[in-house]
Amino acid sequence: MHENVKISVKVNAPLDKVWNAITNKEQMKNWYFDVPDFESKIGNNFSFYGGDENEEYHHFCEIVDLIPNEKLKHSWTYPEISKEKTLVKWELKPENEGTIVTLTHKGLEAFEHLGENFKIHSFRKGWEDIVGKSLKEFVEN
Repeated sequence: MHENVKISVKVNAPLDKVWNAITNKEQMKNWYFDVPDFESKIGNNFSFYGGDENEEYHHFCEIVDLIPNEKLKHSWTYPEISKEKTLVKWELKPENEGTIVTLTHKGLEAFEHLGENFKIHSFRKGWEDIVGKSLKEFVEN
């Protein structure tokens, strides 16, 4: 059985503010990555560079599903080092005055052969930092 990374975080910010943070390329620069070719529409391809202090990797993605203020789903690949493709899904649900943000990254076993930076625990730690710290702090301030 394949294990997915699934992170759910409650943020103290209204849903539309969180949606804008995950779909507006100017806002994304402040908490995620600089993604100059991001557009929130199905079929849009976007790419960015990210990694750790030792090495950065080219990420190439395509939006495959989009329901405004509810769901953004996109592929996730590393075209220079692998032909494999995974899926990232962002889901938002209002709760009281805040929003539940759930991120699911599926298919990660496809990257395990690439080394330690591509093991499931590395993705889990990365997404916990991005969703649970960076995004949360950005939308709550």
